[in-house]
Amino acid sequence: MSSNLNIDDIDELIHGRLRLGIMAYLSTASPASFPELIGKTGTSHGNLSTHLTKLEKARYVRQEKGFKGKRPQTLVHLTDTGRDAWVIYLDEMRKLLEP
Repeated sequence: MSSNLNIDDIDELIHGRLRLGIMAYLSTASPASFPELIGKTGTSHGNLSTHLTKLEKARYVRQEKGFKGKRPQTLVHLTDTGRDAWVIYLDEMRKLLEP
């Protein structure tokens, strides 16, 4: 018999569908621009902003606001804390999926 599964160990902040997509994309493409994340996640500007704020409050991502030429640009970076949380999340999911 396998060991007990503890779903309480799954980071609910990451597990939300959109935040999961953001974290997955940033794990391989950090930093990413705001429009790039909108395109990759297929969500709206407002919805992405809301979820990035949640991830930022947890210190999983950092938003860098600046300009590209004369146009405002926001770059989203996966932080070291976010990368660590992502690796732990993946490990917990693997435990759930192991036979």
